[in-house]
Amino acid sequence: MTQAHDKLIGSVPSRISDSARLILTPYEGRVAEYNVASWLHLPGLANLPVSLLVRYMDGETRREVAIDHGKVNAQHKILLSGIARLTVRQKIRDMQIHLRSAVAVRNLVVEELFVQAVEQPVGEEQRALA
Repeated sequence: MTQAHDKLIGSVPSRISDSARLILTPYEGRVAEYNVASWLHLPGLANLPVSLLVRYMDGETRREVAIDHGKVNAQHKILLSGIARLTVRQKIRDMQIHLRSAVAVRNLVVEELFVQAVEQPVGEEQRALA
């Protein structure tokens, strides 16, 4: 079994993590949604499969959610993006974006990192919690 290696891409400021409106879902309970995208340059690691994930504290519980998976291209770059659906029992704290790979990433250039709370459509407002 191979060991996964995680590399911090960036920490999300609390003003962004606090800005999501919680929605109530039948199976997951309260959920906060964020649009996340990161354009990365990984010199020397062409064709490496990688994953983008978010880690956060929910009260005293550390949680982790996968966002996207892909393979680094021949120019050693990759764009990973998606919607992170974070289960919330108490309050989101210490939200961080990480890159996971099968080999240790020594050189990582974060060309862009974007995190924004998903805006709820008009029809979703009755499910949103204050």
